[in-house]
Amino acid sequence: MTEHGWEIDEWPSLFKRIIEADILILGTPIWLGEKSSVANFFFERLYAMSGKMNDKRQYIFYGKLGGCIITGNEDGVKHCVMGILYALQHVGYSVPPQADCRWLGEVGPGPSYGDKKWKGEKIKNSYWF
Repeated sequence: MTEHGWEIDEWPSLFKRIIEADILILGTPIWLGEKSSVANFFFERLYAMSGKMNDKRQYIFYGKLGGCIITGNEDGVKHCVMGILYALQHVGYSVPPQADCRWLGEVGPGPSYGDKKWKGEKIKNSYWF
């Protein structure tokens, strides 16, 4: 993207690490029942590379495995997983059975920053990222 005026583009170095790996696990929080916008952006950049071939004239993600990890405190995990695993297999990754995991903590809104009830204490069974 630097050739289009962006000052920094970390994708080339990140992609080098991705293509050298045999397994790609994407982690994302759930935001409003969806994977994050950063995850969507990641797949847009990954998709742009999906037409490249390796030395054997196979698509570059051939023989690589994909999966995902979802975090957050709201429902929608299966919806997020569905989109992520579809995107991975669409660009060429193999997705084995049960290639996803999740940690949601207590599902539900609970107290949030700025609520009058919340005094900064740790919410039971939750983990902040």
